[in-house]
Amino acid sequence: MKNNSTNLSIAFQGERGAFGEEAALKYFTYNNIKTVPYETFKDVMRAVEDRKENYGVLPVENSREGNIDEACDLLLDFDLCVVAEIKLRVVHCLIGHVGAEIRDIKKVYSHPQGFRQCRDFLNRYTWERIPTYNTAGSVMMISDRNDKREAAIASKRAAVIYQMKILKEGIENDIHNYTRFFAISLPDLGMQSLISSKEKKAMKTSIVFATHHVPGALYDCLGELARRDINMTKLESRPSRDKNWEYVFFVDFEGSLEEEKCRSAIDGIKKKASFLKILGSYLSVEDF
Repeated sequence: MKNNSTNLSIAFQGERGAFGEEAALKYFTYNNIKTVPYETFKDVMRAVEDRKENYGVLPVENSREGNIDEACDLLLDFDLCVVAEIKLRVVHCLIGHVGAEIRDIKKVYSHPQGFRQCRDFLNRYTWERIPTYNTAGSVMMISDRNDKREAAIASKRAAVIYQMKILKEGIENDIHNYTRFFAISLPDLGMQSLISSKEKKAMKTSIVFATHHVPGALYDCLGELARRDINMTKLESRPSRDKNWEYVFFVDFEGSLEEEKCRSAIDGIKKKASFLKILGSYLSVEDF
């Protein structure tokens, strides 16, 4: 996406150098884009809702670790819509002080997701693992202290920003480690005016719904997609926050609500579900 005349501000969670910022910079490729860091996912959502920022970028799923539950819950809490998805190849680095070596390390800091995505590498060592709220934030934190025994797990870009040393690059468990981000906006803003006809490729739609507590309820709802030959690309359940032992279902399927068969399927699910929310129809972009 390129448009040099459009001023955009994009909210992301964490500090400069976070993977969320990297996803924003890779997708919103404008000369005058402004990325704005926020402490929590909820702060990102609120900044967009309050019109402080035009868009937000929210990680919702990792290819190896699954859903990011807090982010999924926030999609239910806020009246914001998904306008694009960004699949970012996540490369983790072990980052330390200039002059440090791996043999010097005693403590390592990162977001819990960073630890999980690098557990195979970390299990070779007896380092103390100290969780932080953000990968890039962990680099910023140790950069303020001249302690060669401390290291962090974050992106290569974070090491450059905070002028730290990459002790080892590519320490993630799997070379196919991707994180899926949603770009979110207010419903009246959207993304379609920013996407040229050449860029309009495959579209996807995300919804979340709950079923009545009767046999076959989920089967009947999903049948509305199957009967119309609509390909479902994801089905994930989350515990309901209203009733114990009941669930809501996050579903992605190919197609746009501009298509009659997709609108018809949504109408069919709505009649059979106890609750339904459309998260958005959006451009499905290529992996970065």
